[in-house]
Amino acid sequence: MKGAILPDPIELEALDEGRNIWRRYSIVASFDLFDMIVVETRWGRIGARGQAQVRAFNDCESAERYIAAILRRRGTAENRIGVAYRPLTVVP
Repeated sequence: MKGAILPDPIELEALDEGRNIWRRYSIVASFDLFDMIVVETRWGRIGARGQAQVRAFNDCESAERYIAAILRRRGTAENRIGVAYRPLTVVP
């Protein structure tokens, strides 16, 4: 099975003008040429270059656990930074 394991990229953002919070987070998962699952995460301030991390996994279960852990961490953003991440609708 080639292609993406996620049907669409996951795009999240946390915005609070009053506190000058403009954050984005994206997760893209796909297969590479060697049938490894590659999960790429990008994050940073909206409008800035930001940071990226790429991790490769041998099986879908490991990749899904990693993605779930990332989403759990983003889910606690309201407690940590005072504003929750909300999903963006990605139009192809």
